[in-house]
Amino acid sequence: MPTESRRRGVRKTMAVSAAAVVGATVLPLGVAAPAEAAAFRKADSGARITTYKWLNKGKTAFDFTVQSPSLGGKQNVRVLLPKGWKFKSRQSWPVVYAYHGGRDNWKSWTRSTDIQKLARKWGVMVVMPEGANGSYTNWYNYGKGGRPKWEDFHLREVRQLVERNYHAGGSRATMGISSGAQGACTYPGRAPGMFRYAACFSGVLSMSSPGIPALLMYTNSGNGVDPYRIWGRPMLDQANWDAHDPIKLLPRMRSTRFYVSAGTTGKPGPFDNPNMAPWDIGLMSERAIGPTAKEFVQRARQLRVPITSHIYGNGRHSWPYWKREMHTAWPLMMKALGAKRR
Repeated sequence: MPTESRRRGVRKTMAVSAAAVVGATVLPLGVAAPAEAAAFRKADSGARITTYKWLNKGKTAFDFTVQSPSLGGKQNVRVLLPKGWKFKSRQSWPVVYAYHGGRDNWKSWTRSTDIQKLARKWGVMVVMPEGANGSYTNWYNYGKGGRPKWEDFHLREVRQLVERNYHAGGSRATMGISSGAQGACTYPGRAPGMFRYAACFSGVLSMSSPGIPALLMYTNSGNGVDPYRIWGRPMLDQANWDAHDPIKLLPRMRSTRFYVSAGTTGKPGPFDNPNMAPWDIGLMSERAIGPTAKEFVQRARQLRVPITSHIYGNGRHSWPYWKREMHTAWPLMMKALGAKRR
């Protein structure tokens, strides 16, 4: 190669290298390179971490992306880390899996509550996976099964990835709001012994109660999917509905402690505009959901499943109430996990 060509080649290489360095400096929170992500251990299904990104300079929170065979695509997970966490460590940590509601995403808990500040006071990790509008179940698909398999994504793929790569431990709790609360109170029955605690705020906890199948069908139709693909057709596919109904799963959940809360009246509460119209969807939702929480609590006590409840009457189906309930349930959940205050 002529000398001038070599010089141009060297200058070009140096310019590319400099640009790469500058590019790195304008991403101060850090994004994993593909080679770095490839070093992570996979889940049993083959699910793998493809990228991750730190969310703050203190490196106390990050998002990672999963290539999921259970879902046939990529989904995101957010993680909050406890004080003292180190990537190169043999220590594992108690973990809370927090599930969002319908028409929301994995960012909702950090966007709508002070969960990051609360969690940092304790020696606990918080894992917040995407749930989309999947209803926290492996879809029935008219008896054919197959994707999407949201239960497998949450209970196997995400759990195995955070345990194998980020030091999440075997002392686990689950927490959710709305449809995520239904998931949080279903998963301990779908995987008995996996969770020590479940906190469920304003979730449908008795799926076959009067009017509830119609409510679930209507809600999921509004999400743009065929609602019969999720659990099947009410009554005709009742066995599958029962297999995913929190109240029907209670006999399998005796090793889990519960916190359950909901409004019941459909009237404005302390965080609401007192002149709110009675047909407001948030008020109507809580009026329908609240009785299922009461049924669940009553049945749990009959079966001597340990449960704490706050059935608070007035109040809308909304974050101000769920944030309040989170703060009430949190110390009970930490005690069950054996998490220490930092």
